[in-house]
Formats: sequence, C-alpha cells, structure tokens
Amino acid sequence: MSQSTPGPTIVAAPDAPLNVLVTKTLTLPDVTPEEEGMIAEAAGPDAIVNIVDRPRDGVPLAADADVILGIVPQWLFEAAPRLRWIHATASGVDMFMYPAFLESDVVLTGEKGLVGSHLADHAFGLLLALVRRIATAVKLGPEGWDNDHRERMRYSELELEGLTMGILGFGGTGRHLARRAVAFGMKVQAMDLYPVSPSDGVDSVGGPEALADIVATSDVLAVGLPLTDATKRMFDDEMFASMPDGAILLNVTRGEIIDGPSLERALLNGTIGGAALDVAPVEPLPANSPLWGFENCVMTPHTAGASQHRARRNLERFCRNLVALREGRALEGVVDKQTGF
Repeated sequence: MSQSTPGPTIVAAPDAPLNVLVTKTLTLPDVTPEEEGMIAEAAGPDAIVNIVDRPRDGVPLAADADVILGIVPQWLFEAAPRLRWIHATASGVDMFMYPAFLESDVVLTGEKGLVGSHLADHAFGLLLALVRRIATAVKLGPEGWDNDHRERMRYSELELEGLTMGILGFGGTGRHLARRAVAFGMKVQAMDLYPVSPSDGVDSVGGPEALADIVATSDVLAVGLPLTDATKRMFDDEMFASMPDGAILLNVTRGEIIDGPSLERALLNGTIGGAALDVAPVEPLPANSPLWGFENCVMTPHTAGASQHRARRNLERFCRNLVALREGRALEGVVDKQTGF
C-alpha cells in the first residue's frame, strides 16, 4: 500500500449548469429549505437540484446527474452515466468499493476529518464505562450496593492517568482521541499508513513499521483505521497475544477489523484486559454471541456516529466543494479509491 499522501484532486469544471442529486440517508435524514437553498446557490446559476428520500428513489433521476450527495450503491451508479463526482454521507466508504466504481473516473469525497470529535467522545464514554466499572454498576442496579459487588468493582477499577494510549490511524478520529487522552493525563503514541504531522499531544507519528511496537506497549489500544483488505480481521490471535497483559481494545470505527472468534478467545483467556466497542465483527451482533456475556466487554450498537452537528458539517463541506468544482479548484475530503480511505 502506498504511503505517499495523495495530491489535490480537481474535477473538470462543467460546461453546462450542474445537475445535483441528493439522497437522504441515516446521517442526512432531512434537508431543510434553507439547506436546499445553500446547495442551489453553491451549485451555481440554473443548476438543477433534486432531493429524494432514499437512494432507490434517485434511480429515475440519476441519468442526468453530474453530482450525487449521499450513498451510491452499484445499481444507482449504473443508472448515472454522466456522473463525475460523489460526496458520501458516510465516514466509512467501503460500501463504494465495487469494481465498476473503482475502475471509473468518478471522484469520491466525504466526511474525512469531520467525524472525529463525536466518535472520540463516544470512545471515551465506552472506555470510562469499562475501566471505572460504570457499565457493571448500571447492569447490577440495586444489587451493586451489596458489599461483594462493591468491593469487586472498587478493586478492579483503573485510573487513566499515566496509562499509555496507542492510536492506530492518526486521522480525524485519532487526533480527537489523542486530545482527550492527554486531558486525562495519558501518554499517547500513534501510527498512520501515510506520513502525517504530529499534533494534539503526540510528539511523533510512526509509519507502518511502528505498528508492532505500539501494539506491544499500549495500555489502551485505540483503532482509528478504515476497513480495507489490509485491515480486515487484522486483530487476530497473534495480534491479541502481542498486547500487554491487561491491555484494553477500543474500537469505534469498523468492526470487521477484528476477528470475532479471536476476540472471544482473548477475553475468555485473559489475554487482554477488556474491550470497549461501538462496532462488532458481525453486525447486528447475534443475541447468542459470547461477547454479550463478558463483564470486561462494553458495547454500544454502532451509535458513535451520531451528532447534532454531523449532517450540517458535511453539508457545508459539500457546498464548498460544489463551488470548488465550478471554479476548477481542489476538493476537500477526497478518498483515495485505491487504498479505500
């Protein structure tokens, strides 16, 4: 996988008024009249803006679309022969990586760097629920006051001050995680596939060669990676065995990065100290999954991506990109289709 940072991406300016198709999604549940006006203004004079409630409703309108904002399954992509650019309403873009799209000249942009703050908030909520035994206390309810339960919780609670957080993937989510970790008095180390500048309390960011050392020396190992062929099921028995005794796995990005049976074995055998997860190896996680039964595994049902600010932030980026498209300037949030992020 290339480790050079992609250069600016410029889409050729259109020679006719833009035709823009907007498909509402889970992360763009509505478009207000004001926001529709923002899109129309950014798209330029005489632009056509069509807004539909779901991607399927966009099929009859896709033939004339130059730009789509939303999610574009292969059947919608195949209905849009004029398409030149997609702006995704999703932080993970693995659902776009079908051959017809990869082999096309259509550019993909999205929320890269915009979703880190609320994902990091959620990650620390899960981490605190685990290390301070908050999840255990909530589950116990009144029984938590029983002296045996109270003592067991008190004796097993951890303080974050002085622990080391290792961050795999130092993009938007990773940087926001680092900022919060430093505020809790943690030491932070990070790696990324691309050369990136250190910030937010991280003195240096290693490349792929730093992975093994970070995994072996982090009390909390935070996953900020996209799902690609290279990262799928990368957390296997060997990876868990290389983590320090008592280390905690923290993941709010993509569940398929973890091999489910390997995680179950690591928790059962005490290979790791715990897991704090918003994403699961299989979603929805079946009711009979052993992961539900581990006291040292705290989970939420892939809800970390929610924020009252998310849709507006991405919509504003989309509008800036519409103007950049018309003016022949580089777009923000470009996804490298070959690496998948």
